[in-house]
Amino acid sequence: MANNLRFQVVGEAFKKQPIEVNAPAARPSEYFGKYVFSREKMYKYLAKDVYDQLIDVIDNGARLDRSIADAVAAGMKQWAQEMGATHYTHWFQPLTEGTAEKHDAFVEHDGKGGMMEKFSGKLLVQQEPDASSFPNGGIRNTFEARGYSAWDPTSPVFIIDDTLCIPTIFIAYTGEALDYKAPLLRALHAVGKAAKDVCQLFYDNVQKVQVNLGWEQEYFLVDEGLYSARPDLLMTGRTLMGHESAKNQQMDDHYFGTIPDRVQAFMKDLEIRALELAIPCKTRHNEVAPNQFELAPIFEECNLAVDHNMLLMSLMKRIARKHGFRVLLHEKPFDGINGSGKHNNWSLSTDTGILLHAPGKTPEENLRFVVFIVETLMAVYRHNGLIKASIVSATNEHRLGGNEAPPAIISSFLGKQLTELLESLTCTPSPKEEEVQGLIDYCMAKLGSYTPLSLWRGERGEAFVDLIMDNTDRNRTSPFAFTGNRFEFRAPGSSANCASAMIALNSAMAEALNSFRQRVDSLMEQGESKLSAILSVLRDDIETSKPIRFDGNGYSDEWVAEAARRGLDVEKSCPIIIEHYLDESSISMFESTKVMNRKELEARNEVKWEMYVKTVQIEARVLGDMAMNHIIPVSTHYQSQLIKNVQGIKDVFPAEKALRLSERNMKLIEEIAERTERIERHVEELTEARRVANRIGSIHDRAVAYHDTVCPKMEAIRNETDHLEMIVEDGLWTLPKYRELLFIR
Repeated sequence: MANNLRFQVVGEAFKKQPIEVNAPAARPSEYFGKYVFSREKMYKYLAKDVYDQLIDVIDNGARLDRSIADAVAAGMKQWAQEMGATHYTHWFQPLTEGTAEKHDAFVEHDGKGGMMEKFSGKLLVQQEPDASSFPNGGIRNTFEARGYSAWDPTSPVFIIDDTLCIPTIFIAYTGEALDYKAPLLRALHAVGKAAKDVCQLFYDNVQKVQVNLGWEQEYFLVDEGLYSARPDLLMTGRTLMGHESAKNQQMDDHYFGTIPDRVQAFMKDLEIRALELAIPCKTRHNEVAPNQFELAPIFEECNLAVDHNMLLMSLMKRIARKHGFRVLLHEKPFDGINGSGKHNNWSLSTDTGILLHAPGKTPEENLRFVVFIVETLMAVYRHNGLIKASIVSATNEHRLGGNEAPPAIISSFLGKQLTELLESLTCTPSPKEEEVQGLIDYCMAKLGSYTPLSLWRGERGEAFVDLIMDNTDRNRTSPFAFTGNRFEFRAPGSSANCASAMIALNSAMAEALNSFRQRVDSLMEQGESKLSAILSVLRDDIETSKPIRFDGNGYSDEWVAEAARRGLDVEKSCPIIIEHYLDESSISMFESTKVMNRKELEARNEVKWEMYVKTVQIEARVLGDMAMNHIIPVSTHYQSQLIKNVQGIKDVFPAEKALRLSERNMKLIEEIAERTERIERHVEELTEARRVANRIGSIHDRAVAYHDTVCPKMEAIRNETDHLEMIVEDGLWTLPKYRELLFIR
């Protein structure tokens, strides 16, 4: 058994050489968007009047005129065929955290016994993929199981291999959303309109507000052979057992270190493909944990950014295999080291500038900045439970609250200057308008100022190097931190669709802004000046949202108690957190902003609970199989060797000496027997806990049962197997260990 699969695959991993990448000779700017039907290509392949109408749809939300659909489809087909495409697909995002597509060829009968290439406007704008097996939460009845996909012209079509991919929404026959994109587009429309209405209190020339998103994608890479030798990685995306390596991340030597050659080749290949698809990759680096990395793009309009992230995750998986890797997007693939997140950098911008930028050029801009900061706090405060529900899952649950991730309590960090400004605005009762405006301008100037820092000086006293330090600070433990001109939402998981968090956040923001404008208008109708009304509502909201502001250590036990005292949600159970989607305040908010109705929310919760149950169920089955078919056989085989050794010692040495010499092996024999016996008992208990949970009719109660009764028994099994890994002879252990998974290059 010494020559087992583990040693074979580890040996192969050591032999692998870096893969050379044939990068385009041109600069990235010259091949950026090569496989995207961009505006430049639209202008080339569409008639001028068709192009103008389509741009009006994209930029201004004008209704798509079906009369131009055929012309647009013809132009797309011509471009796609020139690029080598033979098929097309409606590319959508069902409630599975992945993407979906059904390919059709550009062919129809020509009426003469032959075939002709054809792609009509009807096929572009709407299709009926059925897709009845996707999660729907009971929305789709058997007798009306049809689903429709509809073109989203605001996200450009692109080509993957030989297929033209058309970003679409996915809805039921009865009109409810069955995907992430449809409610995301509604939320973006709602917050754009609400933000424009508030902006026009300050500047009536603001005509459009859009949401920007910059995501930071963290991931692990492991050698494909090692991945295939771990049933848990293969089936669940994480290691369900495995003792931590003696060396992991404690030296901080991987973080921002030199990127390994094979990884660099993968990154280069990935970036080339991403740039060709107009994904604006900007940053790459080693993350904290061994074999953990990050990729981040330049920020984009939110809907497009979400599409690009979903596309990138798919690209990563395909390209990694070409380089002998597997990408792990699970939030916690390895115990004892950092997990992976996907920070969402969120901001708002108008056709005249960024709303969250400070300081402004005028007093009005500074006041507007403060209003949008405070209303963001109001949105997160009013719906902190819902915001948390938007990012929890069976996988992210393992990451949240650990010291490498934000705590499972939603709070917001503003930094010293902004906090002092908000406190100053509320500490003086009814200050004069000019005093308040002067205070805001002073604080904004301070916030936007910079402090020069000379690193060292020469003999004559001159600075060799000057750094410019801005007067904002950071808090890496905050889930929702203001970081200069944006809020960084750090809680979303690495495998998640960003749309889930963005739907909740933007809907809540739309509600907060609508409320602000309505209250200001009401005070103005009662005779108050506009500035006085704005300041009055602003001061109320600063005070109301104060509990969400927290600048301290989010990892501390004291914060959990303090957060509960403030009325923030401190629940840790994923199935219970998900309930916040059905809070009356959540339903009212989603319905008032026209993002989702009660039926859609109830259906989505059914899906979320069902996904939780299935995820844990699969993990429990895999763990039971590995425990019984890998761990126990290997352990008892080693135990048999130890028993033979003890018997041999007794045959060779006198009884007293034999007893002393075999004492250590006897202890190991006993420990293995006890641990394998406990594993067998725990596996039986785990199986029974699943049976009991599976008989529960309510999917919500079943999910709670899986969380409360199944998950703890899995932890008990892992505790025993991880101890056995440290006892059993290394040559017998069949599963690749952490030191091999994390350090093979």
